Amino acid sequence: MNTLSARERTEESSYAGRFRKTSSRRLEKKIIYPDRDGKPMSDNTEQFEWIVKIKENLEQMFDGNPDVFVAGDLLWYPVEGNNRIRTAPDTMVAFGRPKGYRGSYRQWEENHIAPQVVFEILSPGNRAGEMKKKFVFYDTYAVSEYYVYDPDRILLSGWIRRNNVLTPVENMQGWISPLLKIRFELTDNDLYIFRPDGNRFLSPVELRRLFQSERIRADRLAAKLRELGIEAD
Repeated sequence: MNTLSARERTEESSYAGRFRKTSSRRLEKKIIYPDRDGKPMSDNTEQFEWIVKIKENLEQMFDGNPDVFVAGDLLWYPVEGNNRIRTAPDTMVAFGRPKGYRGSYRQWEENHIAPQVVFEILSPGNRAGEMKKKFVFYDTYAVSEYYVYDPDRILLSGWIRRNNVLTPVENMQGWISPLLKIRFELTDNDLYIFRPDGNRFLSPVELRRLFQSERIRADRLAAKLRELGIEAD
């Protein structure tokens, strides 16, 4: 029978330890954080339009601030090493994070900063259990402001973080977001959101029309200046 010397046993034990550590690191590197969860962004056109409206208007609001990241339907992974803990807010805003492309929002790669503001737009397909899980997720992972809008019933709910817990906003009529500074106005027929400058959030179609009209005005002004012999910058 072969017998290992004490030195050989020590070397073998050391090698086994290094192998286990190397294998563990390899397993960690194999963790994949998918960019998609297989779920549709929206269930109907109205829900989709509201998601786009909020996301695009917030993008425009913070266009001049390089350290505000706005995204729609982007998977958020708050815990490194666990790709099952995730959700995709309809719209989220992260202050203190740079703009730019992301396949997903991996919090440990974002200086451990959680999105501070989250919006969810309801559809008939959303179930109470699903929304409860979302609330627990946002409460657990430090969202500061959470808003849920039901366009079918024109119902808006909001929560803000107080004493490290998401607490309901008692009255959303005229409510001003502490972080975004936007104002919510509810009527019998619709929800209106106003920017800090008083301008109303516009739909994607309205935004496109506004852009086109502003471009036409700019082209006309440039043509008029050329007639006067003035070159526009």
